[in-house]
Amino acid sequence: MTFAELLEQVGSMGRFQIIHVTLLVLPILLMASHNILQNFTAATPGHHCHIAIVANYTCDDNFTDVLYCQELLRISIPVDGNQQPEKCLRFISAQWQLLDPNATTTNGTEMDTESCMDGWIYDKSVFTSTIITEWDLVCGSRTLKQMAQSIYMAGVLVGAIVFGSLSDKFGRKSLLIWSCLQMAITGSCAAFSSNFTMYCVFRFLTGMALSGINLNCASLSVEWTPTKLRAAVGMVIGYSYSIGQFILAGLAYVIPDWRWLQLAVSVPYFIFFFYGWWFTESARWLATAGKLNQALKEMQKVARINGRKEEGDKLSIEDLRASLQKEMSSAKSTHTAADLVRTQSVRRISCCLCFVCFAYYGLAMDLQNFGVSIYLIQVVYGAVDIPAKLIGFFMISFIGRRVTQASALILAGLAILANIFVPQDLQTLRTLLAVFGKGCLAASFNCAFLYTGELYPTVIRYVDTGMGFVNTLARVGGIVAPLVQMTSEHLPSLPLIIYGAAPIVSGITTCFLPETRNMPLPDTIEDVERQGQQNQLEKASN
Repeated sequence: MTFAELLEQVGSMGRFQIIHVTLLVLPILLMASHNILQNFTAATPGHHCHIAIVANYTCDDNFTDVLYCQELLRISIPVDGNQQPEKCLRFISAQWQLLDPNATTTNGTEMDTESCMDGWIYDKSVFTSTIITEWDLVCGSRTLKQMAQSIYMAGVLVGAIVFGSLSDKFGRKSLLIWSCLQMAITGSCAAFSSNFTMYCVFRFLTGMALSGINLNCASLSVEWTPTKLRAAVGMVIGYSYSIGQFILAGLAYVIPDWRWLQLAVSVPYFIFFFYGWWFTESARWLATAGKLNQALKEMQKVARINGRKEEGDKLSIEDLRASLQKEMSSAKSTHTAADLVRTQSVRRISCCLCFVCFAYYGLAMDLQNFGVSIYLIQVVYGAVDIPAKLIGFFMISFIGRRVTQASALILAGLAILANIFVPQDLQTLRTLLAVFGKGCLAASFNCAFLYTGELYPTVIRYVDTGMGFVNTLARVGGIVAPLVQMTSEHLPSLPLIIYGAAPIVSGITTCFLPETRNMPLPDTIEDVERQGQQNQLEKASN
């Protein structure tokens, strides 16, 4: 009897699995809030130099004499090519002659100016406070905004490595509980940061915790799910991330202060930490760790919750040992990252998946400048995921993982590249193309979550080498993404070229991966190699 058959015996998709998956997706709901939190906490409002040439400068948000403020701004701040106040320059002395209606823009720009020596005045009509206004991350310090996001993603990268290794040693459940606690503490501490350096340190630690939550939620949900329902569970988890984008938009609209918003998305992880003790450890992991007695108890617990107590009582350690013999024998040998390239089939999987994950993290964090309300576009971000992931789910279930992944990535790349040729004044068309690309990426990521878990064998699947390695390179894309945006200062279309080419390359490499639809999870590296040889024989016979 295989483990899948044992799972059917105790209830493969009963009350336990429904409760289990529901509780696992709740932490994922707020993962999106942390990944793209800086869209709001690091938003850059309109700003100009503080006007120091007038002694009693009182033009703040509560000042009612609009004409006076406009005139004061005109004599104090030069205008740029778009006839908007310069953000980083001011006149050295008041230019009273500019109050003359006949004064030209040239007259203003040729006058002596200086940088903002006394700080900046920020437009607080949308955001009352962000890290940009808190620490003046504008003008010469504007690149620190991208650096903060890259540091956060570096934490996600380190977390994928550290928690990936620890989870195979101490179990999925233990590391998930710890990750939730770390997320709650460090995320809350970031809200009380007194300087930019402290903020970056806590965001780095928050990113580490996010990796631990992501990896272990994935393994616990899939390893307790029957083969025929893995796609459905993957869709549920994918939709929870999409719903999280709606939640973030709502929270940010209600909470315009960055400190309170940071707290709002961090404190709930204390709740996840407390109920995490109820989670049931993966029986597959317990078997590979040699803990057959505990694995039997967990299987019987699942049977009891599913209303199949009698079937659970019939299980024995001998049944588990026989069904999980391959995992246990493989666990006796030490598996390292070298196993990812040691054999031909696994080596091909590793190389292809690196491109797939890199493309998503390189692109998803760049589609933010739509020229409309930031709250509205955040809702659009989440809304486009709903039909995209639904279409992706049906394609995954009835056509296959490989075709879905490849087509979604290639379409996303083409949509991004198409924006290079669309004029800037056609903002609606540019937005539609970008949103379409975002939807394709959402479908791709939803598929990748399931696909990667099915491609790697149990012994190197999720957290030790396989998914840990893939997630490591995926996070490199997240680190680089904010920095790639800075290349637009040299060539405006360069970021689009990079972000458009990446998913097309990823889609092409996906075509070389094996199909996993309706296939049992491979338990050992030998299973993967055997499957690869069978696929080659089938292709040769056709």
